[in-house]
Order: sequence, then structure tokens, then C-alpha cells
Amino acid sequence: MALTDTHWRSLFQERDFRRLWMVGFSIFVVRWLETLAVGVFAYNATGSAFIVAMLTMLRLLPMGLFGAFLGAAAERMDLRRAQILILVVQILASAVIALLALLGVIAVWHLAVAAFINGVGWAADNPVRRAMIGTVVGPARMGTAMSIDVGTSNASRMLGPTLGGVLLALLGLDGTFVLATLLYLPALIAALLLPPTARSAASRPAPVLARIAEGLAAVRADRRLSGTLMITLIFNLFGWPFTSMIPVIGKDQLALGPEGVGLLASMDGVGALVGAVLITLFIGPALYRRTYIGGLTTYLCMVIAFALIPNPWFAGLALILVGIGGSGFGIMQPTLIYLATPVELRSRVLGLLSVCIGMGPIGFIGLGIAAECLGAPMATALMAGCGLVALAVTHRYWKHISGG
Repeated sequence: MALTDTHWRSLFQERDFRRLWMVGFSIFVVRWLETLAVGVFAYNATGSAFIVAMLTMLRLLPMGLFGAFLGAAAERMDLRRAQILILVVQILASAVIALLALLGVIAVWHLAVAAFINGVGWAADNPVRRAMIGTVVGPARMGTAMSIDVGTSNASRMLGPTLGGVLLALLGLDGTFVLATLLYLPALIAALLLPPTARSAASRPAPVLARIAEGLAAVRADRRLSGTLMITLIFNLFGWPFTSMIPVIGKDQLALGPEGVGLLASMDGVGALVGAVLITLFIGPALYRRTYIGGLTTYLCMVIAFALIPNPWFAGLALILVGIGGSGFGIMQPTLIYLATPVELRSRVLGLLSVCIGMGPIGFIGLGIAAECLGAPMATALMAGCGLVALAVTHRYWKHISGG
């Protein structure tokens, strides 16, 4: 059995790692809870798969717009204060949506604004919270730490959508967002208990654009970094957008209600949690590259299967396998970037990782348009198939990726 360098239990003996883990867990649960509830509500209100895709896309758009700037700015900031500010803004956004829903004046554009605001917090997660995790655990334990962190995100993909579907059916959109607001509070308390963080010792006064340019130069000069980011682009353009179609496919093709759609959406979280546990126990640095590429390949293949299967049980099984593949991809993505990047450039390059993730809106727009023309199942399968083609065509760019 190829255990990681340091057993995962040792990480939870680190007080600050536990706090950062709690911040992530709360954010992850709320993210998936709100995404599912907003998707079902918007589709019931508008009947448009395109609108559902756009609402999900708006959570990713800030990564493409601001990821590089957030990464460059993070090196000059107290990351603890930045994390607290992010949480306060997200709490206020969810609370306002809950209030509007309680008053009966909620509109789809309100949800769009809230999705964009929360997307800014998502864009800052790599250069802020995950950068702090790296500082706390060190390079030797980063792979294990990311297995736990991504595994936590995957576990939240079981809990969040299920809660979202049940709450939307029982309490409506207002009850869903009231719970979302409350779930942020443990994260805020944990962030307040973190120690202040000094800016990078290697940091020096320089314009933000110049710092971004230095990060880009580092990526161009290192084939490991450029290859890893290439794979990230493929995933976010052709793989990730399918999640916006789960409520549509669940309702139209599989004839499920809100509770059933929520349960279906949680299935890839089940698989991803299993995948994260297996990676934590069995995957060492020598297998990081294969896990990264193999995870994406499995993910895309199983998305095609999910889109074309008319039976909800087998569709759920396909989503479990989607989750296992996505776990390998998701864990290795920040780990490979962190290990290949010099310490003085990590926040910047992690910010560029957020930019690559933020290219996802292009895929969401394309999938939304295709779904209006071809139907959600066929459009979803076609998009994932294009991802497999893109993976094969770009082999020369990512073949140099390694684990250490």
C-alpha cells in the first residue's frame, strides 16, 4: 500500500489546518446547496436550460476576470483578513437573497448577482485559503492536504445538493438561503481564530500587472506548469459545464422531482469522496500525473454515459464514476501546481490557475446554447466528447507533467 508521505491524521493535529479545513467545508456545502437550489428554482421559473447554465456560469466568471489579480494581490496581503472579508461578503449575499425570498420579491436576476458575488470568493480560494494550507502543512504534506481538502469538497457535494433539493421542496428558496447563511457562521468563527499572516518574505513592491507578467513567464518557462494548466482548461471548458444540466436532465429525461434531482446531483460527490479516500491511501507522487490525466479521461467518458442513459439508477451510477474521475483530477490540480512553483510565485501561479478555471463560462455558454438547440442530454454528451478530442490533440503540451 503506497501511503502518502505523512499520514492524514497528523494534519488534523495542526490547529490552523483544522480551522482552514472548517472554512472550506462550510463554503463547499453552501456552494453546492445554493447551486442546486438556484438551478431547480430558475428552471421551474423560466423553463430555460440556457438560464440555468448561465447562473452556474456566473459563479465561475470572476475566476477568469479577477483570478490573476487576486493571486498577485494576495502576496501583499494578510491572508487571514482577506479570508474574513470574503466570508462576510458571502454571508451578506446569502442573507439578502433569503430576505428577498421571504418577502416574495425574488427574481432570477437577484440570484444572478448573488452567484457572481459568491464567485469572487470562489476565485480567491486558491490564492488565499489554499495558499495558507500550503504554508501550514509544507510541501511534503501538500498532496495529502489537498486530498483531504478536495475530499471534503466532494463530501459536501453529497450533503449540499441533497439538502438543497429537500429544503427547496419543503421550505422554498427562502428556507434554503436562511440555512446557507447560518452554515457560513462556523467558517467565519474559524477564520477569526486564525493567526495573522505576513506577506511573502520574497514579496517586493511592484505593480500588479508586472507581478502577473512574472507569473505568466514562470508558467511559460516550465512545461510542468503549462501542461497542468492546459489540462485545467480542457476540464473547465468541456467537463465542468455539464453540472449545470443535472437539474434539467433529472427533471426532463429522468422525470425526477426536486428531492430526486438533489439526490442525483449528490451522486458524483459520493464517487468523488470514495476517490479522495483511495488517493489519500494509495497514491504517491510517482502516480500524480497518471491520476491527473486518467481522472479527467474517466470524468469525460462517464459524463457521456450519464447524459445518454434514460434510467435514473444507472444515471446515478455513471455520476458516481464521474465523481471518482473528478476526484483524481481535482486533487492533483492544485497539488501539481503547488509542487512545481517556486515559493515566491505560488500565490501568483495559483491565481493563474483560478483564471484557467474561470474560462469555464465559455463552456457554460456553449453548452447552454447547444442545450436549447439539441436538448440537454445530446448537448452534454457532445461537449464531453469534444473534451476527449481536445485531450488527445493537446498531448504534446501536457506529456511533461510529473509529480515532483
